[in-house]
Amino acid sequence: MALKNLIKTSKGQSEPLTDDAALGASGLLPGLEALPTVVLVLEKRTLRVAFANPSAESLLDLSRRQLMQMSWPDIFANGDVLVETIAAIAEQRFHATHLDAEFERPGRETLQVHMVVGFLESAPEYVLLELFENERHLRTDREERIHDLATANKQLIRNLAHEIKNPLGGIRGAAQLLELELDARERHELREYTQVIVKESDRLQTLVDRLLEPHRHPHIVGDVNIHEVCERVRAVILAEFPRGLTIERDYDVSVPELRGDKEQLIQALLNIVRNAAQALRERISEGDARIALRTRVARNVTIAKRLHKLALDLRVIDNGPGIPHDIRERIFYPLVSGREGGSGLGLTLAQTFVQQHDGMIEVESRPGHTEFQILLPLDN
Repeated sequence: MALKNLIKTSKGQSEPLTDDAALGASGLLPGLEALPTVVLVLEKRTLRVAFANPSAESLLDLSRRQLMQMSWPDIFANGDVLVETIAAIAEQRFHATHLDAEFERPGRETLQVHMVVGFLESAPEYVLLELFENERHLRTDREERIHDLATANKQLIRNLAHEIKNPLGGIRGAAQLLELELDARERHELREYTQVIVKESDRLQTLVDRLLEPHRHPHIVGDVNIHEVCERVRAVILAEFPRGLTIERDYDVSVPELRGDKEQLIQALLNIVRNAAQALRERISEGDARIALRTRVARNVTIAKRLHKLALDLRVIDNGPGIPHDIRERIFYPLVSGREGGSGLGLTLAQTFVQQHDGMIEVESRPGHTEFQILLPLDN
């Protein structure tokens, strides 16, 4: 049943409606209760919530009793964006309108919705809102951004190789020749400086090689049990952080094997889990750091604009401080790190390895909860 079928077009009662019973008498509530989409009825003058269906309770994580003690601006920090639309409906300039909006919820991620706002002639003191999460649209946008980012990364890496490798070899060779030209006394006094040049050249060479490595080696394809990958990574991280960190398992044993390069997948997951553990250092010192590894089978999943009947949904969830807001959109860029001393390559390489398996990594983060999602096709 669609919202438009519930927006009355015939003249109804003229007395203001004041409660659920009055709305029920108008014939609206039975249909609204059954709708799978989020439905709210607001009192037009005060924007007080007069009705919320079970889908609204689920999405907003508030009970109907709680919602009916709130007004629209109490639910969303930027709820004022709807006031002008409701005012226009109140003046009966139109019966229903559609709009896309992003609503802010204190302490939680923003909610991207497509919304229908309708004027009810059978209940003239109220307006009816139907909200649809823009999940599919947002996922497509994110995947396109990630794909474009991967393409840009490859071009950046090629440019780095061309612009850095040859000059580095010349700098290193010149430093070695200079050291040979020094007499014994000077060599003793100045060798420290020539060695700095040689060692820093070697360090930059290693950095460039790490950037190029995933693009040089074709992966060795075989049958991979993802839980063996998870257990290998779990053992390595617990060896690095033996105290204060708990790594929880939440495995779906029905997940089938996938075709892929086991070592690349281990490295991709290891980079993500190690990144989470390093972000948890403060909580590790307090003894309450947690990382969860969760596997599920996802059905009818679109990855990079391709529909897959089956896919692996692997989550890495931690209770750390979250990704800094200023780098959240760039977290998969090379050389971008939220940690002092970090190389900024771990997540870039993880994304590269997963994309070589026709998969995708996404992330959602807020203080106290960061969740990396790895999607890998199982029907290839």
